[in-house]
Amino acid sequence: MTPRISNDPMYQLLREGKVKDFNDRRLLGETVDLTNCDFRNVDLRGLEAQGLDLSGSYFRQADLRGLDLSDCQLRGASINRAQVSGTLFPHSLSPQEILLSVQLGTRLRYSEV
Repeated sequence: MTPRISNDPMYQLLREGKVKDFNDRRLLGETVDLTNCDFRNVDLRGLEAQGLDLSGSYFRQADLRGLDLSDCQLRGASINRAQVSGTLFPHSLSPQEILLSVQLGTRLRYSEV
């Protein structure tokens, strides 16, 4: 599936670098569908990502440094050449799986264990 650029105003906030505004609006209860979205080259530092479904999304060269993604759904996402220093990934994603995605752009697959 090709990553999409959604017209959703919440998604557009992230694409425009307005992470704080996104976090504030989400805290007030706004919802967003971020599945299969294009986050290529987007700086997401500071994103409050708890519970987000980012399945199938494309994070090529995105800045994910310091994010806590441990409670996010990332099945099928690609983090090719993303900056991931200090990023906390879900426990069910192996370090090898993450490395393959960062280096080669493979889609993330969860271990069944």
